[in-house]
Amino acid sequence: MPTNTLTPPRTDIGAPPVRSSRMGWLDALRGLAAMVVVFEHSLDVLLPEVRRTASPWFDFGRYGVFVFFLVSGYVVPFSLERRGNVREFWIGRFFRLYPAWLVAVGLALLLGATGVSWGLPAALDERPWTSALAHLTMLQDLLGVPNAVNVLWTLSYEMVFYLLVTALFLAGARRASARVALGFGVAAAILGVALPSGLLASRWPGGTTFVAALVLVAGLAALLSGRRAVRRAGVAVVATLALTLLILDSRIGGVESLCIIATMFAGTAVRAVQDGRLRPWPGAAMVAVVPVLVLIAGLRTPPAWALSGGPQPLGRDWSIAVAAAWLTFLGGLALRHRAMPRVLVWLGLVSYSVYLLHPMVVQVIWRLTGEPASIPGHQRLAWYVVLVSAVLVSAWLAHRYVERPAQRLGRRLAHAR
Repeated sequence: MPTNTLTPPRTDIGAPPVRSSRMGWLDALRGLAAMVVVFEHSLDVLLPEVRRTASPWFDFGRYGVFVFFLVSGYVVPFSLERRGNVREFWIGRFFRLYPAWLVAVGLALLLGATGVSWGLPAALDERPWTSALAHLTMLQDLLGVPNAVNVLWTLSYEMVFYLLVTALFLAGARRASARVALGFGVAAAILGVALPSGLLASRWPGGTTFVAALVLVAGLAALLSGRRAVRRAGVAVVATLALTLLILDSRIGGVESLCIIATMFAGTAVRAVQDGRLRPWPGAAMVAVVPVLVLIAGLRTPPAWALSGGPQPLGRDWSIAVAAAWLTFLGGLALRHRAMPRVLVWLGLVSYSVYLLHPMVVQVIWRLTGEPASIPGHQRLAWYVVLVSAVLVSAWLAHRYVERPAQRLGRRLAHAR
């Protein structure tokens, strides 16, 4: 057995055998989440009435991404434990995320250069090499670099989660997910409003990106090492990097950053309790507290001594959306043994491409239609059908010709010796 392969020990709690088939309810949740995010980003273009009336009460975008975060938390750590091999896990993640990501970024650059879309954030042109390096790490939202595509910000927190999950796995803390989720939830509720936003990048923009990229590469190389002492050092390096960027350098602020990671680890704990790898008490009780802490954190008003320059609470629209995401996830979990609508399952299969590619389609539609106030309502609804159709077709093409071949290649490389 290779020295960097860690087979999870047998547990007397009784973990069930691994199921090879996809879980339809998870695909259905992904499909729902992706289409809600598309809906959110189409409001300013085609449905401003919904923006004015509903958005003060409900953040559709945050609802969608928090459903994604819960699903990732539920699935990704189990993938690592099932493989029992850090190298295979990271190869799988690379070929799962980067190929479609490259297509989305390339398309955004092309549309911006040709004037079809509204272009990229101006700050990307000021430091192009730094911006490119930050994006390649997928940590750009934690490095003070604007996102080339607006939805890429969530991948930065996914990457932090992967790093922390890997560190916990190699540290032998596979059953710590409930405690970790609770810890991040408590930190969000108590300390989140006092944490700075973009502290490192604002003072040392280029250097922060360079050092973070260097530390990330070194840490991952150490995690993949065959020497136990080096792996332990890698655990410390990647955990320190992830926590430092999360706490001190997040664009969205400490409250939401900590809430996101707490939510993802709560999803992990739900899976662990369900599979019998974590005892219901106190595991389930700790998980139940996490969404309460997250909602408290979102509604808290920062104190006068806060370090982040007077941040505002995330607000009721954010809190209602996050609560709805939790209810949706738990509803899907309760219905997991039932057949899901095929359309939602299919949408789940192509959801990553839907998520990455729809912003470019939205910008093209906006360029074609102009200001929505000048368009009759029935025409805007027709344009919305065009938008959704274009998103689904482009996502299907990307899934079939980019995602699936890349994942097959990743599986071959992961099992190569």
